[in-house]
Amino acid sequence: MHTERGFDRLVNFSDAVVAIAITLLILPLVDSAKDLATVDLAELIERDGASLLVFVVSFAVIGRFWLAHHRSFEQYIGYNSALLWVNLFWLLTIVFLPFPTELMAQGGNTSQATVLLYIGTMVLTSATACLSQWIVMRHPELQAPEVRGTLTLVPSLIALAMLTTALIVSQIVPDLGLYSLFLLLLLGPIQVVQRRAKRRAAVTGPAGTPPPPA
Repeated sequence: MHTERGFDRLVNFSDAVVAIAITLLILPLVDSAKDLATVDLAELIERDGASLLVFVVSFAVIGRFWLAHHRSFEQYIGYNSALLWVNLFWLLTIVFLPFPTELMAQGGNTSQATVLLYIGTMVLTSATACLSQWIVMRHPELQAPEVRGTLTLVPSLIALAMLTTALIVSQIVPDLGLYSLFLLLLLGPIQVVQRRAKRRAAVTGPAGTPPPPA
């Protein structure tokens, strides 16, 4: 039996796991701060510049994943076994991300294999989010009444496509490494255009004509 309390526990558990994962990102830098007894701050920042960069990127990525997860679950009022297990796999990818983050931070390791593991984890996170939304779209009883029948996979698929493109580019052009993730900067403008197009379609109707009067 799936209850409202069970759904609240699912959301709270997800938030807690994401919070722990995002906190783990900073721990290696906290350890590095102990070296301030022997080196000055400028030297420490120069030495750990790669770690700082990867920390910022990973923090931003996990933060964006959480925001998307939060927006999605705001539209849900329940869950089923499929959503529960897919959400657990989504959390697994989130918790795993600090590992490739630390691999990349160690001496600026940006080998193809490390970049593949790093961006590949993000692709799995995005794909799992798409699967979660697809499950809910197939079960209207899990959707909030005000959004029932209006959910779309388009924003999630755009994010997945951008991450997959970044992964492919990073492997085809190894010298780019993490810079392939700058493709994600296009994600915001693309989603804005998509939302505007959706609003225009809702106003004009499917054939581009004004909707009939009530």
